[in-house]
Amino acid sequence: MNADRTESIPPRLRLYIEREIIPRYATFDRAHSTAHVRHVIDESLALACEYGADAAMAYTIAAYHDIGMPLGRKEHHLHSAAILRADNSLRQWFSPEQIETMAEAVEDHRASSTAAPRTLYGAIVAEADRELSPETVVRRTLQYGLDHYPEETGFDFHYRRTLEHLTNKYAEGGYMHLTLSSPRNIADLARLRALLSDSAALMSLCRSIWAEETARI
Repeated sequence: MNADRTESIPPRLRLYIEREIIPRYATFDRAHSTAHVRHVIDESLALACEYGADAAMAYTIAAYHDIGMPLGRKEHHLHSAAILRADNSLRQWFSPEQIETMAEAVEDHRASSTAAPRTLYGAIVAEADRELSPETVVRRTLQYGLDHYPEETGFDFHYRRTLEHLTNKYAEGGYMHLTLSSPRNIADLARLRALLSDSAALMSLCRSIWAEETARI
């Protein structure tokens, strides 16, 4: 994390989240790992700085955004928000109104949501959660498939699943949308859509990442 972006975050809050919240991600599937939450934290802090939002709130929202994943992926955003609301430790640093705003932001971060985030904080975490570089998207999709369909050991199944997921989510007309349209995400989404239109390039990238990920199992 950039020191300039974290200097306004209470040290004891950072210590609490670093010790009690972020380590939980180490037990999640590889697509929602500690590396992912740290990426979302860094991007959230950068956007909070750009838009003049409260860094401590943005940091906390990002840290909790996927914390409910073990309770079910489909409604993980709701479970994550419930965990944030129920965490009495946060009341040392935030008012009830701030906690509710943060919980609503966590609820609003899902890419499949059909409604716009209710606040700037929801828009920030939603935008930060969009890791759209083609290599990252393909890797996380394959990682998720390998972790959740262990009985499927062949490349063809995972390639078909990856292609279907990428098409439904990221192609023109897909359900994923940008909330703040950061230049990084706009550029990466264009690259991802170009990859989707080049079946040979997509197949090659999938095979390369598949070989790397299966070698780790």
